[in-house]
Amino acid sequence: MTKHVSVMPQKAIELLDVKEDGVYVDGTLGRGGHSKLILERLKKGKLYCFDLDEEAIEESKEFLKDYDNVVYIHDNYMNMNKYVDQVDGILLDLGVSSPQFDEAVRGFSYRYDGPLDMRMNKEDELSAKEVVNGYDEERLAKVLWEYGEEKNSRRIARKIVESRPIETTLQLVEVIKSALPAKVLSKKGHPAKQSFQAIRIEVNHELDSLKHFLDTFDSILKIDGRVVIITFHSLEDKMVKYCFKRLTTVDDDKKIALRPEDVKQADYELLNHGDKADQQEIENNTRAKSAIIRGVRKRHGKDSN
Repeated sequence: MTKHVSVMPQKAIELLDVKEDGVYVDGTLGRGGHSKLILERLKKGKLYCFDLDEEAIEESKEFLKDYDNVVYIHDNYMNMNKYVDQVDGILLDLGVSSPQFDEAVRGFSYRYDGPLDMRMNKEDELSAKEVVNGYDEERLAKVLWEYGEEKNSRRIARKIVESRPIETTLQLVEVIKSALPAKVLSKKGHPAKQSFQAIRIEVNHELDSLKHFLDTFDSILKIDGRVVIITFHSLEDKMVKYCFKRLTTVDDDKKIALRPEDVKQADYELLNHGDKADQQEIENNTRAKSAIIRGVRKRHGKDSN
């Protein structure tokens, strides 16, 4: 089993500011790295852990077996308001875990040959095989462009349709390469990376899940509660950045100076402006290179307590 190394763990815990009697949510349990750091700081509190991957939950149960204040939930983090209410903090690490990437049979990787799958939840019907072999050219190109920011989306989509059926990840890689001009193939980085990212996002509805979470988390967060999110590509980060900016900004057209006590405060306070991993962490864990972490604290607003 490939060892998963959590990204920016200490920064995440610092921003989350765990209270020993608090209630917290790890919305993306993975292999339990961030959860363990939260649990080490909880004395009387409770941690709710969500994940779509049953294998991740089972492995984390073993990893966190010394803790009895954990609740494991096999569901999408966007549905957490169905399970919890009035929590002190929520952490999301939106990256794909190392075992998912490195186990060929999961079909996430463009480096290992495996079936076209990419489902985080194996119970879901839609897999990469259906996307690659079932979507028409226009729909495929739209997915590659919007979710992968792939400039050659139309060329790749056309080649995929012409090459069907495509059964494995490395077959798909070769098809993608055959659609790209030489100047693109000569560039640094894997030529299939953006296309694989796009298909994975489509299969797992990743941006839809994030949007729903950003629209609803306020209803379950206590006053003084915190939300910390680690993103790994620009589409996710733009969504989080925009949401946090909206929550921490007051629309006030007044231009005159006001007394400090009259100045209206936004419902949320921005905890940082988007931090990246330091060079040492990137050297030890290359998947930290694209990560950005952001956090907010709830100042006031609805709180049922």
